[in-house]
Amino acid sequence: MVFRLLFLIKFLIVLSLTVILIHGQDQTGFISLDCGLPEKTNYTDEDTGLNYISDASFVETGISKIVLREIAFRRPLEHVRSFPDGVRNCYNVEVVKDTKYLIRAVFLYGNYDGLTKIPEFDLYIGPNKWVNLEMDDTTSIFREELIHVPKFNLVSVCLVKTGSGTPFISALEIRPLDKGLYTTVSGSLSLWNRRNIGSATDEIVRFPDDVFDRVWYSYNLDGATNITTNETIEFDNLFRPPSTVMTSASIPTNKSAPLELSLGTYGNIYQFYVYLHFAEIVKLEPNQTRIFNISLGEENWYGPLTPTYLTSTTIHNVEYPLDQGDYDFSLFKTGNSNQPPLLNAYETYVLVDLSQLQTHQDDVDAILKIKSTNKISRNWQGDPCAPQDYIWQGVNCTYSNTSSPPVIISLDLSSSELTGEIPSDIFNLKSLETLDLSNNNLTGSVPYFLTKLPLKSLNLAGNSLIGTIPADLWDKSQRGLLLLKIDGNPNLCISNSCNKKKKKMNVTVPVAAAIAGVIILVGLAMILWRLKRKKKQVESEPRKIEAETRREVLELKKRQFTISEVEQMTNDFQRILGRGGFGTVYHGYLDNLEVAVKMLSPSSVQGYKEFQAEVNLLLRVHHKNLTSLVGYCEEGNNMALIYEYMSNGNLRDHLLDGRTKVFSWEGRLQIALESAQGLEYLHNGCKPPIIHRDVKTTNILLSNNFQAKLADFGLSRTCPVEGGSHVSTAVAGTPGYLDLEYYGSSWLTEKSDVFSFGVVLLEIITSREVISRTREKAHLSEWVSSMVKNGDILGVVDSRLGEQFDVDSVQKVVELAMVCVSATSADRPTMTQVVIKLNECLAIEVARTRDGYSSQSKSSVELMTMPTHSGLTPLVPR
Repeated sequence: MVFRLLFLIKFLIVLSLTVILIHGQDQTGFISLDCGLPEKTNYTDEDTGLNYISDASFVETGISKIVLREIAFRRPLEHVRSFPDGVRNCYNVEVVKDTKYLIRAVFLYGNYDGLTKIPEFDLYIGPNKWVNLEMDDTTSIFREELIHVPKFNLVSVCLVKTGSGTPFISALEIRPLDKGLYTTVSGSLSLWNRRNIGSATDEIVRFPDDVFDRVWYSYNLDGATNITTNETIEFDNLFRPPSTVMTSASIPTNKSAPLELSLGTYGNIYQFYVYLHFAEIVKLEPNQTRIFNISLGEENWYGPLTPTYLTSTTIHNVEYPLDQGDYDFSLFKTGNSNQPPLLNAYETYVLVDLSQLQTHQDDVDAILKIKSTNKISRNWQGDPCAPQDYIWQGVNCTYSNTSSPPVIISLDLSSSELTGEIPSDIFNLKSLETLDLSNNNLTGSVPYFLTKLPLKSLNLAGNSLIGTIPADLWDKSQRGLLLLKIDGNPNLCISNSCNKKKKKMNVTVPVAAAIAGVIILVGLAMILWRLKRKKKQVESEPRKIEAETRREVLELKKRQFTISEVEQMTNDFQRILGRGGFGTVYHGYLDNLEVAVKMLSPSSVQGYKEFQAEVNLLLRVHHKNLTSLVGYCEEGNNMALIYEYMSNGNLRDHLLDGRTKVFSWEGRLQIALESAQGLEYLHNGCKPPIIHRDVKTTNILLSNNFQAKLADFGLSRTCPVEGGSHVSTAVAGTPGYLDLEYYGSSWLTEKSDVFSFGVVLLEIITSREVISRTREKAHLSEWVSSMVKNGDILGVVDSRLGEQFDVDSVQKVVELAMVCVSATSADRPTMTQVVIKLNECLAIEVARTRDGYSSQSKSSVELMTMPTHSGLTPLVPR
């Protein structure tokens, strides 16, 4: 028994020593992803012995495609993952922070998409651009390598569209390196060249010959003769070049001449690093010597050097990197040497500027946990805050200085289908100032940890929260330090004395949090009971019921002003902003806040109905792209709505007034996107959904910084909660924007708004009137359709833009607009789909303006395939 125990101990010791000896040649720490390989699939590559797994669990987007086997001559090249959707798509791989890695992305186009058009795109590492991918043929393998030390335990490799084709990737390979390898003063190193000199074959050398899985290509020097050996080459340094590489070398054919090596870089290169590998592979006689110097131009770079027999030596310039340019190295023997110089291999790297800091690690961990735990379906990929062009939707960050990482200061998760309690991981966003959790299905109480965050705005409206609001939050709201919104939570209370009866009451915090006092509302149950009772008296007391109903509905309003206060804020109605069927709009001031006051004309019956509808709607919806209701007035025959003032007027005036300064294409897309977001919120963020019914450019208002907000909700209607997807109602709207299907059937759906928004898009593209009697095609959609059919899709673009736009972006928006105005509602997209498409189009244009990308000339644009126009003319005034 003792003998067996001793034998086992001895065996384990030998085994552990063996493991230590061969550790450098195994795949410990290797990550080998076959991109596009079916999920949960893995294999061992026959050529290298490397173990590959599917990339499916490391990336959230993309589609798998297959490369023809005769082109993909190795198994890791048979699949690609293609990213047709979105601008930035990222792989997230867990690593060990502060460890040096070789990160390699592999690309073989192979005409996988059948287009025979090689795309061009950018590769990012975290928030920093790594390289621009420009591949010059369809059947060659392109590899990009980066030697990088991640500062976090997660590394993101992102493919970013630049407007030229669809990004794709064949494989992603990550290998740990020894800490002392390839050091720099700062930054990461991108491989420029790695060459095996004098090889007798053209075979590529990599793992298992190279323990770090570096890829070595054969190369022959001009004016040189190749020599080889069958002996094994050992190493005495960290670089460990593979023996199969070091067994060959080149010497000058003229043994009295130097061995010449020309190296160089081009493009925007910061620093250039050279690594030369030497090993004596000839058994020299006692009277033979090989000693040489290395010069760079006219100056001595290194030497004298005597390579060691069958042992590798590496010479490099880490302390003195070269600048961009061409360099001629000469290896020449010294006066006391009778053998010519030799060179076995070399590597060159360029420094990559990765100065953009990643988002603070605590914030990244917190936001990823929030995303995972709550199954948030947004395209949140890569770094949340950086670069700023690709900041996550619903996230805003602060960038204090170049030495501090960005942190998240705003999080908008409204209408994100959140359930359960308020996510506790929000507490780890220590710099959070704005939090919007409105219009979800959150339950439970308002957590105390929210009082510990530096919040300035907290929106909890439209959930099912219960209990008492933490006293510190309520106190901050009353002192004007916090904008707090909690309406739509009937069982949420504001007092520690909250009892069961009070929990049945709706509590609404005023929009203006600095206004002292709380408007205690009448219980909804009591109001509904009284309204039901009054309905029985409709025939005998219609006027009385109407008056009382009006009064009780307005008891639910946010903030009421007297007519004298309205007169004071408008300076006795001095400045008129506009007029309409409802009455007149005046400019005013409420304290230091500019407001627009819409006064209802006493003679307008329809105006009062719109007044009621607008108040009812705006008091329960809140979105950055909808105009905000500050308050109201109802005193006798005086009725007014008080809005935030939109200093830049309406969109139509900016498009059609012929002013010398016009919106850029990027500016137009931004306004279109913001307007679409407001409409999408009405359709999907409100319960029940709301149909605007009067979407047009005059109802899109612009703030002082040209943020777009949808306005005028007097014609809006709600969809039924159950039992159908449409509302049967009298037709209302504006000629030219009115959906023909709705006009003919009186069936109102969200797709009616989509039609109107499509007309708005056409105005944004063309800057032309919706209805023009001077055109052969009176309605704008008909005119655009005819231009597209004639192959002049860019001829519809506002001529004032010149050619300052991305052609692909314009084509996509024109296509989107024409789909929106399809005669049949079933053929139209939803507003969610419209928002997604506009986001993509805006990102394309932003990439053009950011990178100086120049659009194609108009003559090079091909005709797009557009939806067939029905031939029906949208409603035009006779």
